[in-house]
Amino acid sequence: MTPTERVKGLPIWQGAPRVVPLGGGITNINFVVEDDAQKVVVRIGYDIPVHQISRANELAASRAAHAAGISPAVVHHEAGALVIGFIEGRTLTAADFTEDAMLVQAVDLVARAHREIPQHFRGPAALFWVFQVLRDYAARLREDGSAHVGLLDGLMAEAVVLETAVGPVDLVFGHNDLLPANFIHDGARLWLIDWDYAGFNSPLFDLGGLAANNGLSKRQELLMLERYFGDVAPELWRRYLAMKAAAALRETLWSMVSEIHSELDFDYAGYTAQNLATYRAGFAAFQQS
Repeated sequence: MTPTERVKGLPIWQGAPRVVPLGGGITNINFVVEDDAQKVVVRIGYDIPVHQISRANELAASRAAHAAGISPAVVHHEAGALVIGFIEGRTLTAADFTEDAMLVQAVDLVARAHREIPQHFRGPAALFWVFQVLRDYAARLREDGSAHVGLLDGLMAEAVVLETAVGPVDLVFGHNDLLPANFIHDGARLWLIDWDYAGFNSPLFDLGGLAANNGLSKRQELLMLERYFGDVAPELWRRYLAMKAAAALRETLWSMVSEIHSELDFDYAGYTAQNLATYRAGFAAFQQS
């Protein structure tokens, strides 16, 4: 059964569903579907153990995020399929975050998610500690004979330095995948979608990921941290730079693993190179702090 056939076979449609592929997904296969009563997004995807993705956790986080007013509603779910409400708006790109007003909206939304989603989350919740994710990815890459094995000793030695520099953390409920495409603006406000990696984490990881994934300038990083924390002491700045570098390293190793395991039509090799360059710049900035 093809993904499109799977979508058409869901038992929720009123009239014949009109199914249109939705580009941009690099973990799931996504569709916009409209029937006689509603317009929704259907995400087709199962658990992905190599990326620690649990669809049960994604479902619980999606429901809690909707209850908190962060994400659209869950319309339907079953094994391998999640159906959520469609947001009439535009998906953001990194260029949108060059505007301070948009960055402030994003930081405020992320801060709300951190504070409010735990009030609505039901059942066991994941813990997303980036350095453990990195250790697991590195082991996977070695076991699977990745072409990047020669880089791992150096990268993981740097990860130890970064983890030490981050030090003790406060826990919030993190999104943990703040790519620009996971923000949608409906003309009045922002929405945050795609909770594949959601779990309790340091707020510095989401903030560092937001900066690394969107090429924020140092001025904008300071604006972001001041908006979130109210004050940016030198110690916080250094801890933030360490987590920002770790966020870029996680995206790099994620892509390396995906080069081997993903069947989606996406240039993972190019994505690896892009994120490795981002990580190198981030680690250099941390060293200079």
